[in-house]
Amino acid sequence: MSSPNTTVSGTSPPTRTTAPPAPNAAKTAALPRPRKRAGLRVPRSVRRAAGPVGLLAVWFLTSTTGVLPESVLASPVDVVRRAVDLTQTGELPQAIGASGRRAAIGFLIGAAVALALSLTAGLFRLGEDVIDASMGMFRAIPWVGLIPLFIVWFGIDETPKIALVALGVTYPLYFNIYGGIRSADAQLIEAGRMVGLGRLGLIRHVILPSALPGALVGLRYALSTAWLALVFAEQVNADAGIGYLMSNAQQYFQTDVIVLCLAVYAVLGLLCDFAVRLLSRRLLAWRSSFEGEGA
Repeated sequence: MSSPNTTVSGTSPPTRTTAPPAPNAAKTAALPRPRKRAGLRVPRSVRRAAGPVGLLAVWFLTSTTGVLPESVLASPVDVVRRAVDLTQTGELPQAIGASGRRAAIGFLIGAAVALALSLTAGLFRLGEDVIDASMGMFRAIPWVGLIPLFIVWFGIDETPKIALVALGVTYPLYFNIYGGIRSADAQLIEAGRMVGLGRLGLIRHVILPSALPGALVGLRYALSTAWLALVFAEQVNADAGIGYLMSNAQQYFQTDVIVLCLAVYAVLGLLCDFAVRLLSRRLLAWRSSFEGEGA
């Protein structure tokens, strides 16, 4: 008969498992937290303006010191003076109005065509088979090279200018909207079907919101392309517009007018881009996205 203190051979005495010591809450709370870097924080608007202001400063200094001759490029002071003169005579506002009208009409036509084609190709397989390959083929053709053909088709009045702008707008809008539709998450579409959404409900609540970011990117490209196409379009027998001023200035070697017209194109494009940015912030407020790191 074995005593209580003896152990049976072949068996090991039971071992006690001790729980790890609980962390000291006071020490955990006392750990130093990473501090944010202190220093002067420059507003983003100032940083965005630093590049253009720096270029203007370099341009002004090189012009005043004679490094950049006036025969090559007029100084910023001369460009501003010419802008004031053309504004007072009414030539510059009239040119901006004519160019803006052409860009607006061409953009609306191109956007309507691109939206119809992209929805048809993105939502339906038959539409993709019929449309997408053709659009890819036509995109490889330089749309600027179609100017002589447009003149043969539409003459030399306003129609070829508007058609060229519409064509330049169609491609970026089509491919970005089409890509946005086809990049919709298949799991979200399946979840929509499980909650009872029909075809129209899926398009409205799942597919189109998923395609909206790509559509807005395409809108930015399309607006910039519209002004780029207008530069070429207004070289074709124009009697009004910014391109008309540039053509006349080219004949008389007026670099100040040429630079002024280019600056007007740039400002108009920048304003359009700013408007699309504001629109994106409102329409995509529901979507959290990466906005960069740092200050």
